[in-house]
Amino acid sequence: MKNIHLTYRHKNILLSAAAVIIACIFLFPLYWIVVNSFKLDSEIFAKTPTLWPENFTLKAYKDQLGSLSVTMKNSVIIAVGSMLLSLCLSVPAAYGLARYKVRGMKLFVLIFLITQMLPASLVLTPLFLIFSKLGILNSYWAPILSTATISIPFIVLMLRPGFLSMPKELEDAAKIDGCNALTSFFRIAIPISKPTVITAACFSFVFAWNDLAYSMTFNTKEVMRPMTSAIYTFMNQYGTKWNSIMAYGVLLILPSCIIFVTMQKHIVEGMTSGSVKG
Repeated sequence: MKNIHLTYRHKNILLSAAAVIIACIFLFPLYWIVVNSFKLDSEIFAKTPTLWPENFTLKAYKDQLGSLSVTMKNSVIIAVGSMLLSLCLSVPAAYGLARYKVRGMKLFVLIFLITQMLPASLVLTPLFLIFSKLGILNSYWAPILSTATISIPFIVLMLRPGFLSMPKELEDAAKIDGCNALTSFFRIAIPISKPTVITAACFSFVFAWNDLAYSMTFNTKEVMRPMTSAIYTFMNQYGTKWNSIMAYGVLLILPSCIIFVTMQKHIVEGMTSGSVKG
C-alpha cells in the first residue's frame, strides 16, 4: 500500500513538473515581449541576449501617450459595441434554438459551424460593398457590425448547450406564477446561464478588440482606426522601433489579460456549462 502511495505521489510530481515546463514554454514569448519593452533597441539586438533589462527604461511607454488616447477610445467603442450587439442577438437566438421546435434546426447549427470556418478575407469584399451602399464606411458601425458577424455564431453555439441542459420545470413553475415566455427568459434563463453569458461577452469583446482586417478595410481615416492598426506606425523607411512595438503590444494585450484573469471563475463555469447535454 505504501509503495502504491509513493508511486502515485511520484506520478503527481512528474505531472506537475511537466505542467510547469509546458507553461513556461508557452509563456516565454509573452515574458520576452514584456522584458524587451523596457530595453533600448541596442540592447535588444546585442550579441548576448539578456533575460532582464540592463538599462531599465520607460521611454517606449512614454512615447505611446500622445497617440494612445485616440486609438484606445476607438478600440473600446468598437469592442464594447460589438459585444453588446452580439449578446442582444445571440442570447435570444440560442435560447430559441434550445427551447423551441424549429424547422431546420440542424441546418441552422450547421450554418453557424460553417461561418466559423470562413476566413475574414473571404467576406471583406461583400461587406465592403454592403457598407458602402449603406453609407457607414469610415464610421464605428462598419467594424462593429463586421466583428459581430464573428461573435454571433460562436456565442450561439456556446450558449445553446447551456440552455438545453437547463431544467424546463423551472420555466414551467415561473409561468404558473404568472410569468410569460419573455419574463421567464429574463428572470429564469438569463440568471441561471449567467456564467455562460459572461464567458460569451468576454470572448466577443476580445474578438472585436483584436480585430485588424475589418477595421483597416472599412476605416481609411487614421482618427477612426483602433489600437491594432497603430502598431504599423513604428515601422517606416528609417527602420523598426522594436522596443516601441513591444511596449505597444503589452498595452494592446493588457485589457484581454485583465478580463480573463478577473473573470476566470465565470469563464471556467461557462465553458463547462452544458457539456453533458448538447
